[in-house]
Amino acid sequence: MADVILLAITPGDLRRLARGEPPIETGGPVVAGALAPPFVAERSLQQAQAGVAWRWCSTFHVVRRSDQAVVGGCGFKHAPRDGQVEIGYGIAPDCRSLGFARQAVQALLQLAFTSDEVQAVRACVSPGNTPSIRVVQAAGFQQAGEIVDAEGEHLTQWLVRRPVP
Repeated sequence: MADVILLAITPGDLRRLARGEPPIETGGPVVAGALAPPFVAERSLQQAQAGVAWRWCSTFHVVRRSDQAVVGGCGFKHAPRDGQVEIGYGIAPDCRSLGFARQAVQALLQLAFTSDEVQAVRACVSPGNTPSIRVVQAAGFQQAGEIVDAEGEHLTQWLVRRPVP
């Protein structure tokens, strides 16, 4: 049994997070540093307003099953493009190295591959972020080149393809 579940953040809580306010519909306590940053919530709201299907613009709380505490956040960064969707994730500092990110990424992969629109899932990771590199490697991602993001950060792209039945 997984130690985490993904809880879709409601539109009301996304609006609160976008304003830098705490959510109210978490179902349990929130570990310090676990919440999605305001820009992530704002991106989700903008995409929903533009008509993107909720499954692709929703952000999720990563909830520890044992006590229902929010230990992180994750989600898709956009709707599928050319058969690919990109994921993002983050775990509170006090909850890292406990397998929560790995389980959240696995849950996102399962969600992504239930859609016929998705043939591959991408994650972009800073080359110096060894723990995150281990997470994507453990989930079956393969290195797929380098990019420079809009903020000028150099990132390594990681890709996992839909499993062959």
